[in-house]
Amino acid sequence: MTDYNSLKNDTLERMEKTVEALKSDFGGLRAGRAHASLLDGILVEAYGNMTPISQVGTVGVPDARTLSISVWDKGLAKSVEKALRESDLGLNPMSDGQLIRIPIPPLSEERRKELVKIAGKYTEQSKVAIRNIRRDAMDEVKKMKKDALISEDDEKKYNNDIQKWTDDAVKKIDEQFSAKEQDIMQV
Repeated sequence: MTDYNSLKNDTLERMEKTVEALKSDFGGLRAGRAHASLLDGILVEAYGNMTPISQVGTVGVPDARTLSISVWDKGLAKSVEKALRESDLGLNPMSDGQLIRIPIPPLSEERRKELVKIAGKYTEQSKVAIRNIRRDAMDEVKKMKKDALISEDDEKKYNNDIQKWTDDAVKKIDEQFSAKEQDIMQV
């Protein structure tokens, strides 16, 4: 990278992707209500490969406390059930031929606190990623200064801009965490 605009675009894009990745991670944490994205991270052994659940059946949400999976190949129903049981989501699927129903149990206070801790871990990982992006950008500015492509004043200005973008990204991450924490703790 040799100019400020490409540095800015690259840095902001990487920070935005980190914030989006956190949103996706939070989607996998259940908050007592059924939603199809809850099963996104679960892989099923199908035809010798590990395959996402969404590629072996249709995931539905018949009501707020139930998920259903209509498995396309009846032979995979047992594999899907096994994958659901072994996931760390604490689910207990019930099979009815090709249709698998998954009741979503209400969360205990202890489990809610555990989920908030997990959300906190995801949040911290995202903040570390943002700080790494900031470091990369500031190193790039330092290199531009060393190569005499920018003045000392520009270096200070660019570093202040990078810090502002970092603060904005961290603020978005904190807001997402607060919202997720409220969602999880709500009974």
